[in-house]
Amino acid sequence: MTPLERWALPTPRRRFAPAALLLPLVLLLAACGGAPRAGGFGGGTRGGTDGKGPVTLNVGDQKGGSAAVLRAAGELDDLPYRIQWSTFTSGPPLLEAVNAGAVDVGAVGNTPPVFAAAAHSKIKVVAATHSASAGETILVKKDSPLTRPAQLKGKSIAVARGSSAHYQLVASLKKAGLTPGDVTLDYLQPADALAAFSRGRVDAWAIWDPYTSQALDQADARVLTTGEGVVNGLGFQVAAPAALDDEKKSAALKDYVDRLRRAQDWVHRHPDAWAKVWAEETGLPRKVALAAVKRTRGTAVTVALDRAAVASEQRMADIFAELRLIPGRFDFAPFVDTRFNGGLPPSSTAPRTYGTDGKAS
Repeated sequence: MTPLERWALPTPRRRFAPAALLLPLVLLLAACGGAPRAGGFGGGTRGGTDGKGPVTLNVGDQKGGSAAVLRAAGELDDLPYRIQWSTFTSGPPLLEAVNAGAVDVGAVGNTPPVFAAAAHSKIKVVAATHSASAGETILVKKDSPLTRPAQLKGKSIAVARGSSAHYQLVASLKKAGLTPGDVTLDYLQPADALAAFSRGRVDAWAIWDPYTSQALDQADARVLTTGEGVVNGLGFQVAAPAALDDEKKSAALKDYVDRLRRAQDWVHRHPDAWAKVWAEETGLPRKVALAAVKRTRGTAVTVALDRAAVASEQRMADIFAELRLIPGRFDFAPFVDTRFNGGLPPSSTAPRTYGTDGKAS
């Protein structure tokens, strides 16, 4: 069993491990092993609480996500409201919790809101970032005979249904002249996908960072293709309409997304410092964390939810509808709330980069 497989193995199948190994397990596989859930919805695990005051935001998070970066950047200091954290394995179950009212807001990739909106979920996209898409990958084993996406025809591919990797896979297949019907899709959450990939039960794995960086380092993987040029690179904060309709919670949400923007600025300026914290928080090897920061995490820039962003998500929705991966066509715009746009730059703003010396540029 590879180090990465041990890192992501579901709790019921693990033996006792040192505390340092248990943290990433809990963060990644919150829904496993009878863990407490976020209000009973979406498979989230209740986490800690930050701040103080009469208003509480229930925030959905993912592995090494918003809570960790806000804390590292000092943005949780003197918080004038409370944040109750819940951790989810990926975007789709997080949005199930938003729809159910168990979570007020949470960060997801570009695809989960499309699936949630197609299901008429009670969600509103309220903030956006634009990142490089090099961490959105289709991975194969180093000894795989596959060298280009067109060769995936007839092959089996692991992917989390409704995740950002799902659209990246669909778009990459389309670019190669293929459709999902030309391959066998194994809909697996990251831990199960990792096990299947590591043991050769699938030919490829569509996944995102930091799993990409970890698999490249520890699962004998190589990149077949990335999302560069085929996906929009957007990530979102998605809120519950009820929270937006509550005047006090809406004010807290505005402050929360502002803090996230400042924290992202800090990450870009301090990639090594964030990689150290991220590694400590998640159990990732530090070199893997740093690779993921420079490949994806540190490149994000906060952008406006403008017409171009909505149109890009609409194109995704139309493609999924055409492929009958969602029930039918719908208008994505009503699921967007632009009240927090302020003076943010357009969604087409280029992601940040790092120079050859590894420093922010």
